[in-house]
Amino acid sequence: MNVTAQKRMASEILKCGLHRVYIEPNYVDEVNMAITREDIRNLIQQGIIKKRQKIGISKYRTNLNRLRKKKGRARGFGKRKGVASARHPSKRAWINTIRPLRRELKQLRDTGKIERKVYRKMYLRAKGGSFKSVATLQRYLKEHKLIKK
Repeated sequence: MNVTAQKRMASEILKCGLHRVYIEPNYVDEVNMAITREDIRNLIQQGIIKKRQKIGISKYRTNLNRLRKKKGRARGFGKRKGVASARHPSKRAWINTIRPLRRELKQLRDTGKIERKVYRKMYLRAKGGSFKSVATLQRYLKEHKLIKK
C-alpha cells in the first residue's frame, strides 16, 4: 500500500517530519482510504496514526558531570588535557586583574578622592604590574597618603 500522501498530510498536521509519522501496520488499508485532512485528523484521534518520539542524545550524564565538576570533582591530573596556560591563559588572568584596577582608579578620580596626576601615576603603575589586586592598590594609596579625605 502506498500511503505517502497520507504520511505527508499527517506530518503537516502533527508538525513533525515524515520519518516521525507512525502508522499502525494493521490499519494501513484504512489509512489508504483517508483522502482528506479531516480523515487524517480522525485517524490521529483514534490513535492509528501517531507521532514518534524524537531521537536524541540524553544530556543526563553530561549534566551530572557538570555538577560534579562544579563541586570540584574530576579535576585532577588524570582529567586534564591541556597545559595550565592553555586551561587558564595568562592573558585572561591579566585581564581579570587589570580591569578591576582601572575601574577602581576611575572611580577614585571621578569622586575626587585622588588627583588627576596621582591617577595617571597609579594607572601606569597598574599597567606595569605593580598591583596584584584592588586591595594592594588601596593599601599603597593609604601608605603613601595619596587619598584625599
